[in-house]
Formats: sequence, C-alpha cells, structure tokens
Amino acid sequence: MFSTLTLGAQQAPKPTAPAVPPQAPPLTVDRDPVRSPDGEQPTSVTGEPLHKEGGEGYVLHTNVEEVVLNATVLEGSQLVQTLKRENFQVFEDGVKQNIISFQHTDLPVSIGLVVDNSGSMSKKRPAVNKAALDLVEASNPEDEAFVVNFSDEAYIDQEFTSNVNKLRDGLSHIESRGGTALYDAVVASADKLVADAKRPKQVLVLITDGEDNASTLTLDQTIRRVQELSGPVIYTIGLLFGDEMSHAEVRHARRALDLLSNETGGIAFFPKSMEQVDEIAAEVARDIRSQYTIGYHSSKPTSEPGFRRVNVTAEAQGMGRMTVRTRTGYFPATRVAKKPAQRK
Repeated sequence: MFSTLTLGAQQAPKPTAPAVPPQAPPLTVDRDPVRSPDGEQPTSVTGEPLHKEGGEGYVLHTNVEEVVLNATVLEGSQLVQTLKRENFQVFEDGVKQNIISFQHTDLPVSIGLVVDNSGSMSKKRPAVNKAALDLVEASNPEDEAFVVNFSDEAYIDQEFTSNVNKLRDGLSHIESRGGTALYDAVVASADKLVADAKRPKQVLVLITDGEDNASTLTLDQTIRRVQELSGPVIYTIGLLFGDEMSHAEVRHARRALDLLSNETGGIAFFPKSMEQVDEIAAEVARDIRSQYTIGYHSSKPTSEPGFRRVNVTAEAQGMGRMTVRTRTGYFPATRVAKKPAQRK
C-alpha cells in the first residue's frame, strides 16, 4: 500500500516514470500512523509511467469485464436528473459502445473523510467537522464512512461506520500540528476503500488548507495509484483563502486539487470563506446522490492492452446542451490493493 507524495512549490508534474519511492506510511487504527508494509512501487498495470494521453488528462484503470461509470449530468450549472438510458451514448476510443446496465438511484456509497490536521487548520476544524458531518447526514442512510486525520502522518480515527456519533468522535481528534502529507493520506485512504469498503461506489472527500509539503511520493504517483485502483471519485475542498500562502503556493495547491478531482470524475471547490464550507458539503452530497451509473462491455477484446479513452454524451428533446462529468478512461486490468496493516 502506498500513501505519500510531494508537490510543495514544484512545477506542474512531469509525465515521467518516478524513482522507486521509500516505504510510505498504511492506515492503521487507534492513532497509529499509516505505514506501507510492502514498499512496492505504484506502477501502472502496463508497466508504463503515469502519463497524459494526448495531453488531455490522466487515465484510470478498471476491470474490462464490465466498465462502470458514475456520471453527473449538467445543463449549465443545474443537475439533470430526468434522463433515461436512451439519452446516453458511451464511446471508447471513438467507438460507440452498447450500454448493458443503467441506474439512476441513490446507491449507497463508501466514503472516506480525509481532513487536514496540520497546524494551520486549528481554527478551521470546528467548521470543517460540522460540514463533514452534515455531508454524511445528507447522504444515503446506508452509506458507510471512515475518518482520516492527517498532518505529516495520516491516522485513521474512525473505521467504517454509519453511526454519525462515532464519526463525530473520529473528527474530534484535533491535534493541529506539523506539515501536510496530503498525498500520503489520499493514497492510503484509496487503498483502504478498495480493501475494506462494502459498497462498490466509492468516494473520497478531501479537505485541506494548503499544498503538500510532507509526503514521500509525487502528485504523479498519487494519481497513478488511484488510477490503478479504478477510483475512487475524489471531491476536494481547498481552503486557500487568507494570507498564509503566497500566490505561487495557492496556484500549485489549487492545480493539485483540481487534478485529483477532475481526473477521477469529482469536483474541486475553493470557498472564499469558512462560511461557504457547509454549503459546499451539501453540494457534494447532492452530487453523489444524483449520479447515473452506466455499465458496458468493451467492444475490444480483453487481451488487447493499452489505455482506452472513454467519453459519455447526453441528449434529450427539449433540453439544452448537456455536459457529462465522469472519469476519462481506463486500462483493461488492475491489481488488487492489499489491506492496511495493523500495528502490533
């Protein structure tokens, strides 16, 4: 399992193969820091470096037996929730695919609440915790969630539960100190979702007020690891207002959060004040519960390797131009994530 990366004030990540990283911390229970037991390099399933296809976006990996897409449809800025299967078209590498499954129901979700606990967050945590709990309470009652608080290390402070009081207790571990190992927390949390989640639909909600300055992997490696796990969808909330950061630091932090969200089918939010965070949490809950789930079998043989670009369009009589937000593609294979180690 992997759980770290560094961006700091670097330039935009380069699509090159990274050096083998050191062992990185896995999610463990009872305030034990995240540790990676295997020290394994987060390579792509094809052995290729993380890259952008045609300069348009990072790619995701999934099992080719059935490609499942969680899609949000917008007409302008308004969610569209009245579409049928026949309103959608799915293309893989430009070839129209046959949709074999379609749902537009409020499916239960496994959610990771991943919250920055670094020193700069001390005064922001009460409002952040309230927003995170409001998000859970606005979600499907059959959802399950876990809590990860991170500074220079990532800790799981509440295992999967549907009990809001237990999640509140997990979020109450406020020890705001140290740096920001954001990428460590993202990757360890994604690994945990694949290893332990009961729901096939999986989401990370990441809340931070800065750029990564304490991880051991790069942004490229983080995105690649999430891709190898076929998700989850990542929603990010960047509390980048105030004068604690330079313009360059804000720009780098914003770009990293945009990439984490956009390439997984999520959204990056950048409120201008703490008063907006609760409203954003409600929007995230609404977005999750309003998605269409579309499945198809690829027209390509399973044995054919390589990246497969996915594009989804939607049209309906009487509707204007609609945009569909979902992941951008996949590789026809994946590795199974190892379960997080428990500290003895």
